[in-house]
This record gives sequence, structure tokens and C-alpha cells, in this order.
Amino acid sequence: MAVLDENYWSCRYKFGKTGWDIGYPSPPIVQYLDQIENKEVEILIPGAGNAYEAIYAFNNGFKKVHVLDFSTLPLEKFKGKVPSFPIDQIHLEDFFLHQGKYDLIIEQTFFCALEISLRKKYVEKMYSLLKPQGVLMGVLFNRDFDRDGPPFGGTKEEYESLFKPRFDHVSFSPCDNSIPERMGSELFFTAVKSNG
Repeated sequence: MAVLDENYWSCRYKFGKTGWDIGYPSPPIVQYLDQIENKEVEILIPGAGNAYEAIYAFNNGFKKVHVLDFSTLPLEKFKGKVPSFPIDQIHLEDFFLHQGKYDLIIEQTFFCALEISLRKKYVEKMYSLLKPQGVLMGVLFNRDFDRDGPPFGGTKEEYESLFKPRFDHVSFSPCDNSIPERMGSELFFTAVKSNG
């Protein structure tokens, strides 16, 4: 399997090998954002890529959205699409080195891009980036893949064993508003950080 470093992902963007990129905001995430009344929440979208969800959120009044990726190409493209987006809210860096505190972190095709060996580290980092009562939410694959990956899949039971020991109020449910190509193979989830 290839080393999943910055060069790997930049090459994928450069040569258009972006099968995970649906070209618009993910419907489950749009639906979740639409029910949030407080537009002042601090939001992070790690592994944001072309950041369609960030564009949607920003254009719908969420002005404290942060995007993070360690590939320059999608972030440069993002800046061109949304020139009014605050430059200090665009982070070109390794997720595991990022510092900040957020009310909401959106998971969209980032977890499945990480090597499985990094999943526990991912959970710990997400927990550390959330404010008390902060929410990690998003969509995860509810299936395995017949290749070395990425994407890397999993099951509800596997995910629960990762998230439940660390987070309060962890919920996984079949995603009923996935895109047609992923219908029946995604889980919508939320995980709330305790007050501690």
C-alpha cells in the first residue's frame, strides 16, 4: 500500500483521482447544519479537501468555520471559490498537530482516508479539539472494501468500540439521506464530549 502522506493526496488531487469527492455538500451534513440556530459556533472540518460543506456553512451564516487539509491543491482551489473566507481559518497542516477548540467538528470522508492503525489516535485528537459539550458528527462507511484502501471501511460495532469509551452520548444510525451511490452503506453519527 502507498504511504498516505501529503504527496500521495496532492497527486490524487492533481490527477483527478478523487472518487470520494461528490462535487457538492453531503446531504446528511447539510441537514444537520440546517437545524443549528446558533451561527456563532466554532466549526472545524478536518481533511476538508474541496470543502463543499465549509462553503455551504459559510454561505449560510456560519462565519467561524475552519477548514484543514495537508494538501495545498484543494485549499488553493477553495480560496479561489470563496475569496471572502477568512485566511486565518484555512489551515494547511497535519490534523494531528492542529491546535484549537471547537463546538462542532464535521467528519466527511476523513476518517476513512486514514490508515486503520491511526483510528484510536484520531478519536483522542478529536476529543482534545472539542470544547466541553462539543459535538463530533458526520458520516462513516458501514461496509468493508475489497482493497488495501483508502477508503477504509468498518462496522457500527467497530466504531462504537472506538468512540464510546471516550465520548458521551454516542449515536450511530443508518443514513437515510446518503447520495444514491452510497445509499445503504453509510452511518450518520454524533459523539458528544462531556463537561470534563
